[in-house]
Amino acid sequence: MATALFLRTPLFHITKPFSATLHPSKTNPLYRKASTMEGSEITEEEEVGATEKKRVFVAGATGSTGKRIVEQLLAKGFAVKAGVRDIGKAKTSFPETNQDLKFVKADVTEGSTKLAEAIGNDTDAVICATGFRPSWDLLAPWKVDNYGTVNLVEACRTLGVKRFVLISSILVNGAAMGQLLNPAYIFLNVFGLTLIAKLQAEQYIRKSGINYTIVRPGGLKNDPPRGNIVMEPEDTLSEGSISRDQVAEVAVEALLHPESYYKVVEIVARTEAPKRSFEELFGSIKQR
Repeated sequence: MATALFLRTPLFHITKPFSATLHPSKTNPLYRKASTMEGSEITEEEEVGATEKKRVFVAGATGSTGKRIVEQLLAKGFAVKAGVRDIGKAKTSFPETNQDLKFVKADVTEGSTKLAEAIGNDTDAVICATGFRPSWDLLAPWKVDNYGTVNLVEACRTLGVKRFVLISSILVNGAAMGQLLNPAYIFLNVFGLTLIAKLQAEQYIRKSGINYTIVRPGGLKNDPPRGNIVMEPEDTLSEGSISRDQVAEVAVEALLHPESYYKVVEIVARTEAPKRSFEELFGSIKQR
């Protein structure tokens, strides 16, 4: 199971409404030269930010899902700040040097002030792919999956970063779904009430005013994808699995499609499911 922007833009001279969707590459009209007519002459002006890429902070960047998110963000043309606890160790996880990838020391359990420093005021979005590691510390899930996520949200509010994607899990609201005896629900809550900790964090995000997408995947697999993504509303899926590659893809695509705004989506993969675009997938889920 998984444990993981009102967009801030520079001032542009725009004559048409501006979509808050993130377009990281120069295919965005805002990245092209603007032609203006002055008398009988046409002049070209390079617009501010023409070479800038949208920057995403990834918490839990060296985790099994977080690493895939980083890789897919870079492939999509984003710049990435990888929030990690050990920069030296993190660099060994990403052997290829990439000028768009920056490692910053960040521990979600150390409070929002330090996280705000790590995220910085040049960040457009945050993706949370953190997760506690099983241990004898029964408070670990609350430190990471609850308070850690809350710390990230507060850091975003301090900085004015208003786009937030959280990787959570199906069955977080298992009790309300009548899944108290579901083996997966029981197992995951044995370790310090993990799913309850995640649910509390989700509820905090939803009340924060931040533009969120909460992604609840089924059982996570390290294998390549098998089958197509099935996306359902919150508190719908109680079983199923999905490749971490597909979870990372959903998290990244959420930044590109306004259909994902202010939504909780549950995802699994099924071989019999038809392939659907992300506009269709996110658009099929209603906001609550």
